Amino acid sequence: MSELIYLDNSATTATDPRVVEAMQPYWSKVFGNASSLHGEGKAADAAIQRSIDTIAGVVNCRAGGPPELVFTSGGTEADNLALKGVAHAMRARGRGNHVITTAAEHHAVLDVAQELAGEGFDVTFLPVDAYGRVTPEQVAEAMRPETVLVSILYASNEIGSINPIADIGAAIKGKNRRVPFHTDAVQAPGLLPLDVQALNVDLMSLAGHKCYGPKGIGVLVVRRAIALKAQIVGGGQQAHRRSGTEPLPLIVGLARALELAEAERVATCASLLNLRDDLIRQVLASIPEASLTGHPEERLAGHSSFVLRWLNGDSILLDLAELGICASGGSACTSGQQEPSHVLLACGVDSDRLMGQMRFVLGKHNTAAHVERLVYHLRSLVERHRAMAPQLN
Repeated sequence: MSELIYLDNSATTATDPRVVEAMQPYWSKVFGNASSLHGEGKAADAAIQRSIDTIAGVVNCRAGGPPELVFTSGGTEADNLALKGVAHAMRARGRGNHVITTAAEHHAVLDVAQELAGEGFDVTFLPVDAYGRVTPEQVAEAMRPETVLVSILYASNEIGSINPIADIGAAIKGKNRRVPFHTDAVQAPGLLPLDVQALNVDLMSLAGHKCYGPKGIGVLVVRRAIALKAQIVGGGQQAHRRSGTEPLPLIVGLARALELAEAERVATCASLLNLRDDLIRQVLASIPEASLTGHPEERLAGHSSFVLRWLNGDSILLDLAELGICASGGSACTSGQQEPSHVLLACGVDSDRLMGQMRFVLGKHNTAAHVERLVYHLRSLVERHRAMAPQLN
């Protein structure tokens, strides 16, 4: 097999060697429990505080008293903590029980919102446009006096569309400044700004492995005024917001990954945009069955996603895998499920294209040669599968 081509960077990314290097001392040299009072514990606590300072600088939040950061096991836990933590805390204070989100969220938000509905919360699932986006006016109009939380995806892992988060946040605050605004920004590091103050958000979820950092670590940015009920209790770590011994090496790795992602964001995006646009142009020009999903311009750099009319995307992706090309049909969290994507359904994609979903997400290690090889093999495979599709003959 020739060189492996990895085009699934929305699912996960390879850990940057500089991140691995930063983590290395914290496996066996500096290994104490940050809650311990002895020297090893203090060294661990100091390393965590340095990481907090770094991340706080990237997202523009407070690093102390306590930090406006809660470390989690990943993006899914961060989303769970944001939605359940705020909704439960606000209802307990008698503030209301209305939650707003969209029909095109990642399952880490969508399923939690549905669970909250089962607990008696009144949940509004806003419809999205053909690109999977909502407008600030739409969000503001859905707000009520009893609204306790709004959660809107920053950028879609499936179709790459970017929501106007800063404008949505401004609209929410213009309607009622007391309503917390959360965004799942797991896809954003290294590709979009993360300044929570400029974005007008109160809570933001991030995950290390989406930005060349380690798996198993995420963080929820929580502005100080936000009421948050802990979902994991025990030792009272992280100011009682999320108990459990802090995973020191992973926290250090997350901080380094976010630091690098932000420092290199402009250059990375410029490179990825050129490759992405070339990939989209070649696919649409050479494969008549293909149509682009997501917004043609307001989309993540590097992200391309398509649907193929009357063809099965998973079958073609399996053939690509045999050729050393790694890609997916949409969300890696639901890959292998023989059901149409809830995101495509929400976007109103035609039924004859729903099972033809394909996603090719470029990363900083990809090249023009990778795009050329993908398009060559994809065109050949579509022709082969077309010959076997009765609807196309």
